[in-house]
Amino acid sequence: MSSADSTTAAQSGEAPRRTTKQRAAVREALGASDEFVSAQALHQSMRQSGSTVGLATVYRALAALAEDGEADALQSGGEALYRACTRTHHHHLICRSCGRTVELEAAAVERWAGQVAAAHGFVEPEHVVDIFGLCAVCAAAR
Repeated sequence: MSSADSTTAAQSGEAPRRTTKQRAAVREALGASDEFVSAQALHQSMRQSGSTVGLATVYRALAALAEDGEADALQSGGEALYRACTRTHHHHLICRSCGRTVELEAAAVERWAGQVAAAHGFVEPEHVVDIFGLCAVCAAAR
């Protein structure tokens, strides 16, 4: 477990999560993709590479990685998709066709979220912003 994992767990009052060989394999496989992937697609890719990690283990590991801030998760078409990410707060620009994903920092979004929350009497706002569109390559292919 990285020190960041231990810090996150310690700050939340939970015991640090144990890093297993399977979780490390899932983390590595997820990091090899630049796109959001489903647990099933990741599992299939791992199997093709010779891994014996089971599908249920992949689901559990991805959920843990997302909970610990090591992966982003989003819902698309009724299933969860995951992507390795930076630990800083960010947003995504995602191609609906090929899945290309760009991490964005968006100061204007942060200001807007704070202003909307304050206007309605809310404090400590949190938000998720994912923008879906077509990347230049996919748009040109149309």
